[in-house]
Amino acid sequence: MGKFYRIVFGIYFLLSITACQTIPLSEQNTIHPEHQWNSAKPEKYLFNITDTNNLYKVVFVIRHHNAYHYKNIWVELNHSSAGEKAQTETFNLNLADDQKGWLGTGMDDIYDQRIPLYTKPVKLKYGIHTFTIKHTMREDPLQNILSTGIRIEKAAL
Repeated sequence: MGKFYRIVFGIYFLLSITACQTIPLSEQNTIHPEHQWNSAKPEKYLFNITDTNNLYKVVFVIRHHNAYHYKNIWVELNHSSAGEKAQTETFNLNLADDQKGWLGTGMDDIYDQRIPLYTKPVKLKYGIHTFTIKHTMREDPLQNILSTGIRIEKAAL
């Protein structure tokens, strides 16, 4: 019986260690109380990067109503850090497709989506990184948007 308890305890110990590990991340969001996102007010987020040995995923975060009028969203991301020139990129992000409908997770008529902006994780330099994001859709303000933001997480190696 003693061997059985040691095996069970060992398995329990290993499960408890692996279950407690988290992926370090930081997420910042802007809530749109009237459920509309105005492109004239770009959202600005600051992230402090202290670990330069890892690669990072940069993720666009959006929460929207089922009544959102489009299957995609065009966003413009401006990224700058200390000592570097700011870079601006435009992304066409799919929110739905014809087979599955909305691609995010939803409850009732609200959907959350986390969409990686880059196909591969990126290297971020030490210091404060500023991410400014705005939509570039024709509809302005963009209706049925509850919140938007940026998420930075360490990529699993």
